[in-house]
Amino acid sequence: MQTELLIANKKTGVVWDVTNCTTTASWSTERTDTPGRFQFTLLQSGGLDFQEGDTVRFSVDGELQFLGWVFTKSRDRWGVVDVTCYDRLRYLKANASYAFYAQSAGDIIKQIAGDFQLTTGEIADTGFPIPSYIQEDTSCLDIISGAVQKTLLNTGKIFVFFDDGIGLALKEAGSMISNIVLGDGSLVTDYTYKSDIDVQTYNSIKLSRPNEQTGRSDVFIQQDSETIAQWGLLQLYQIIDGDANDAQVQAQAAASLEYYNREMRTLRVSSLGVNGLRAGQMALVNIPAIGISQYCLLESVSHTWENEIHTMEFETMAL
Repeated sequence: MQTELLIANKKTGVVWDVTNCTTTASWSTERTDTPGRFQFTLLQSGGLDFQEGDTVRFSVDGELQFLGWVFTKSRDRWGVVDVTCYDRLRYLKANASYAFYAQSAGDIIKQIAGDFQLTTGEIADTGFPIPSYIQEDTSCLDIISGAVQKTLLNTGKIFVFFDDGIGLALKEAGSMISNIVLGDGSLVTDYTYKSDIDVQTYNSIKLSRPNEQTGRSDVFIQQDSETIAQWGLLQLYQIIDGDANDAQVQAQAAASLEYYNREMRTLRVSSLGVNGLRAGQMALVNIPAIGISQYCLLESVSHTWENEIHTMEFETMAL
């Protein structure tokens, strides 16, 4: 394993190779709502000089793992420096107000990226224009996450918003399948498995749409009597856009029921590291002892490089 950690000083143009003086590094990603974060610890040496806002690039065996910018650094009396960096999503924590009409999640990302002078990478066409989407004084990251969630609830398709190293990207999870098998006898060293209907399980979807003509709300309900008999009534209530027609609301209710009407099975895994694996990808998980042998969507992934050993931890929701 050959690592390379470079810091580019924007003011001087000097690029520092701090690979040999770095003692540990970690990179973590989450599927939703969170910028990618890279942290490392190094020993101050020579004339090393870098500042907040400088660019950090980390690669393993020539493959880019992280590209981002220094946001925090601290140093103790012994010259040990701790540095925290984030990718482009960090800049979307700024609040803004937007009104979108008949625009897809990809269109929304492109518009916000242009306003904040952020480059874009691959932006998938979701095929779903959101009828109307108005947000005031809300973080841009939450605005985009909301658009991606609306796309999921109306199409049943999971899209992942992330920084692909080139710019802000949007891809369907099904197109981000890793060829790695994770399981007993294949990288996994430990795991914890939990099943529940407590947090993200609903068997009754109730959508309320404002009706300006009647002054009341139109209500649409989709539910599953079989799981209601087993689990009791677990209802999700949401107020949706008044511009959505009956067919669109009914389709959203049906897609929401299909997505939420299930037992959640959470798997937390410790394993040897796999270069480039990030939240939002799908990987084949094979652990027969708990009845899992399927492609799983990775909700969070944390990598650690220390003493020339690469390990990782990830969490996934198994269906």
